[in-house]
Amino acid sequence: MGETFDEDRDLDLPSPLPKIVEMTPVLDGGKGEVQVRERATWDNKAQFLMGVISMAVGLGNVWRFPYLCQKNGGGAFLIPYVILLFLEGMPISLIEMGIGQKMRQGSIGVWKSIHPALGGLGICSAIVSFLVGLYYNVVITWCFYYLFNSFQSPLPWAECPVDNNGSVVEECALSSETSYFWYRNAIDSSTSIGDLVEIKWWMCLCLLLAWLVVYLCMMRGIQSSGKVMYFTAIFPYIVLIIFFGRAITLKGADEGLLHMITPRIDRLKDPQVWMDAATQVFYSMSLAFGGLIAYSSYNPPTNNCVQDAYVTSIINLLTSIFTSIVIFSVLGFKAMLAFESCVSKNKKMVTDLLLANPIASVDLSDFNASMLISDETYEMIMKDPLFNITSHHLDFNLHKCDLSQELDKAAEGTGLAFIVFTQAMVELPGSPFWAVLFFLMLLALGLGSQFGTMEGVITNIFDLSHDFHTKMLRKEVLTGILCGACFLVDLIFVTGAGEYWVTLVDSFAATTGLIFIGLFEVVAVAYIYGWRRFSDDIARMTGVRPGLYWTFTWRFISPIFIAIIFLSSMIKSFLHNPTYDGKTEKEEFPNWAVSIGIVCVLLNVLPLPGICLWYYLKNYKSRGQTFIQFVTRADTTVSQKPMMDDPDVPPYEGGGEDDEPSVIMAIPPKRAGNFQIDVIE
Repeated sequence: MGETFDEDRDLDLPSPLPKIVEMTPVLDGGKGEVQVRERATWDNKAQFLMGVISMAVGLGNVWRFPYLCQKNGGGAFLIPYVILLFLEGMPISLIEMGIGQKMRQGSIGVWKSIHPALGGLGICSAIVSFLVGLYYNVVITWCFYYLFNSFQSPLPWAECPVDNNGSVVEECALSSETSYFWYRNAIDSSTSIGDLVEIKWWMCLCLLLAWLVVYLCMMRGIQSSGKVMYFTAIFPYIVLIIFFGRAITLKGADEGLLHMITPRIDRLKDPQVWMDAATQVFYSMSLAFGGLIAYSSYNPPTNNCVQDAYVTSIINLLTSIFTSIVIFSVLGFKAMLAFESCVSKNKKMVTDLLLANPIASVDLSDFNASMLISDETYEMIMKDPLFNITSHHLDFNLHKCDLSQELDKAAEGTGLAFIVFTQAMVELPGSPFWAVLFFLMLLALGLGSQFGTMEGVITNIFDLSHDFHTKMLRKEVLTGILCGACFLVDLIFVTGAGEYWVTLVDSFAATTGLIFIGLFEVVAVAYIYGWRRFSDDIARMTGVRPGLYWTFTWRFISPIFIAIIFLSSMIKSFLHNPTYDGKTEKEEFPNWAVSIGIVCVLLNVLPLPGICLWYYLKNYKSRGQTFIQFVTRADTTVSQKPMMDDPDVPPYEGGGEDDEPSVIMAIPPKRAGNFQIDVIE
């Protein structure tokens, strides 16, 4: 998908590559002194890959991808997912890796450098990351609560509680043990989203712990979180392999896997299937959050980002498939247990009725050890029309036992992790061990993604402090302030209506914003910065010029597909009122809650057009220029030139190999603030 790049033939660019060093002016008695602070870098290539994999492979791979497979045609869902992975996922992934690595800034600084009016695109990413980080850490909070409760035998959700009279609590008897534990013990759910009730102190403590862990792991940036990412990236795979070895041996696992891989091709005609696949690509690869740009900014300029885009995309795809195999094996086991339980209840009812009302054609001498009719007799009664209610006047009132229907019962998100999967673990020998492993895996997956999400916020705050020439806070202090503020906002998520609020923010805060940001990222690089120029930058970094696949997807395929998906999602939002799982059934969000959701959407998208319009009115309208001239302005130092080729920097005229590194200062005119230098090694 690319051709070998000959620098001498294709580009006349200075060599060797510069090393970016951040500088902050320090005033001392009126003298212009500077304090040089080198930008942090990854210890090695493996650490960067661990960080990207840890960020991209998250909770969505465990509970969202299997749910979408189950909902959208089983194995048929892999068709649109793989297609969109290659047509939108990988192209955007390389764009974010490439610009982050070249400019060595967060998303705000990157897009502002390409064109000052695009600074709002980085702000959009930072806001989306902030909103997602808020509720994502609440899910981590729930995982902590379940982890602490897993060190018991039997597990606390294995049995229904009893009241003072020794009877099983009615609500638990009508639902299930795991549902009751989730809705009553864990989150103590209220009746509606407006009924906050009170803060649940046990969840508040777990929430405090979750943000404390995030702070301790991120307070020194990648110097601290980079070490933790080895664990958050590798440990989930170890647990998945252990679960895989156990899951495929469970009774009913083959039925679950068959249900997963059996394609229902007719589902591909439904546009919703393609929308779900496109959205899942953004989530599973952490596109448009800004975290991928931030992580790539810590790479050396010569890193092969094209190879990274291939590797991380393929790993993400294989992980989603492998996780689905494990999940569907366990779901098949659970479905088989439910089916056998249903059959056993029916056998008991039929046996009791036949004993009380004997039928001559039925031989009751074949009772098994459990004093139930044999499987053969049961099958004969269920299939033979002679044994119906009309002919024998027996009201069997049997349950309908259907294994395929049990497998079709889709559950996503909290329902899959905290109700369905926990119910399956209860049936496993040594269930506390499997529960501890499972929730440790969820914690590792969740924390890895949370680090990347919050890095997209923190890096941008640092970049903004440069732009506004403010005093730089220590990273530990800034991270502490951000985590503390997030904890206070998150208190609404640990009230009785907390799960409803998580659903509200999840429904509105991310999906539309991510697709919007992804669309304009492709447009900005392909048509404002220039796809040829970006290809030259990639070639200079990697030695290989992007081939037809990359350039064609950047210019045509990706923006067209993403635009269609964005418009479709907007139309769907207007035609269908969003819902949440109420106390007994799905309920529509009230108007005031929808209004809050709309505000979240506007916060995600308005910074881009707002800043673009403000910059145009401030700098170009007075000159009589059209908007097209403004977008493709010729006086920019970036949008018409390679990223690392600064026109204000004189050409490098170094000596021999033993010369000391030369420092070339690029101070923008009429600007007495922060600036950066290029150290030519």
